[in-house]
Amino acid sequence: MDPLGARSQFVDVQTLPTWQQQLGESGQETPADQSDGLLGPESFPSPFPFRPDLNRKVVLFTGDVALLSCTAIVNTSNESLNDKNPVSDSIHQLAGPELRDDLLKLKGCRTGEAKLTEGFNLAARFIIHTVGPKYKAKYRTAAESSLYSCYRNILQLAVEQSMTTVGFCVVSTTKRGYPLEDATHIAFRTVRRFLENHGNSMETVAFAVSDTEEAVYRKLLPLYFPRSEAEERASLPLIPADIGNSEGEPVVPERQIRITEKPGTLEDDCEESLELDLGQVGTHAFARMEGDVDKQRKLILQGQQSEAAAHKQHQRNYSRWLCRARAEDLSDVAALKALYQTGVDMCGRTVMVIVGRNIPVTLIDIEKALLYFIHVMDPITVKEYVMVYFHTLTGEHNHLDSDFLKNLYDIVDTKFKKNLKAFYFVHPTFRSKVSTWFFTTFSVSGLKDKVRYLDNLPQLFSCIRPEQIDIPPFVLDYDSRVNGPPRPSEGSSL
Repeated sequence: MDPLGARSQFVDVQTLPTWQQQLGESGQETPADQSDGLLGPESFPSPFPFRPDLNRKVVLFTGDVALLSCTAIVNTSNESLNDKNPVSDSIHQLAGPELRDDLLKLKGCRTGEAKLTEGFNLAARFIIHTVGPKYKAKYRTAAESSLYSCYRNILQLAVEQSMTTVGFCVVSTTKRGYPLEDATHIAFRTVRRFLENHGNSMETVAFAVSDTEEAVYRKLLPLYFPRSEAEERASLPLIPADIGNSEGEPVVPERQIRITEKPGTLEDDCEESLELDLGQVGTHAFARMEGDVDKQRKLILQGQQSEAAAHKQHQRNYSRWLCRARAEDLSDVAALKALYQTGVDMCGRTVMVIVGRNIPVTLIDIEKALLYFIHVMDPITVKEYVMVYFHTLTGEHNHLDSDFLKNLYDIVDTKFKKNLKAFYFVHPTFRSKVSTWFFTTFSVSGLKDKVRYLDNLPQLFSCIRPEQIDIPPFVLDYDSRVNGPPRPSEGSSL
């Protein structure tokens, strides 16, 4: 192809319809159209609210990123900047041989970094080169952080260079093995947060995708850039539990160190103040004094371990489980939709839902199920929450073994137990009530008083408004068939 002759194919991003303008144009159902009506106007606030000013800056382009006419386009490559992939090959072909010579001067690029060259024969003035991470489920946290850095550094470089329009390719290539949907979540939330916090000078951010990638991008864009309030409400239950920090960066609690203001100030109550300050430094080995470890182990063997030492040991054990949960690929367990976050109850506490019928105990890896529970629940349990368990139409193959539940209760962090304020057991059977009574009486402590048995949905609606909880359709059908149409006003007060 003649690079100069290709100019007739170039597309000006500012002539493309924005994401806001594409509302309803595709003829496909949007998440708002698919809503089951459970999320009403009083739904709790979305972390990504409807912002037409941001939507007007976002463009979804199905085609070659090298054809975009904008200030800069993004090239995804390897550490040596000589990767052979469809995006890079097209950019090199249209830019001309000068690009290859210019890349040699950069002397490579590390994973997560972004480096700049001229666009040469492209319609784009510049090319921003970045290197996405190689994905392995075992090191998922590191891959997430690196991919976030790619998008963040690209945008930061664009702002520093006073660029107004940027065309993104899909940074994670097939060769590097990053799951497309997971990568897209990180891309969208990073761009969204950057535009919110630092994007005043940015006019257009274009996402250039292939035909195979377009479906995923169209499915996830409404979660982070809802085009109406209805779409915002409908998308809310689909937003992942992990949405990163205020910049979209993945949050890893065990890497956080909090430093208090003026930690060295000595007052009359210096001993108490110092103890509090040190308590906020962190929970890592380098941030605390362990004492004589051999002595502690000896006391454990002799059954003389102090309560404080036992608590530390429990925290270490939980931390190991949490690290495993973040490293494992748990997508197969997540696909069951047996555990998910919904709205808030009457007191403003987060509501977590467990669907008993969706737990195929005899088919799933029980240990992976435990890891998934820890992974999802850890960020939820830092504040007060309630759980709703739908026992509706469960069979013998859906019942979790009491030993598993006891093991789970013993493993989880203290905050799980302390901040759980109520456990709503919906549509219980006589047998399940008896089993739960034995379990909460003889196997675990402190849970029995939190269990509430609810025979129908109106009783649940007296605690949680209907629009604040996403109820599986089969549960609604069952309750309507057995108890008649739900009438929240008839719900008894609990």
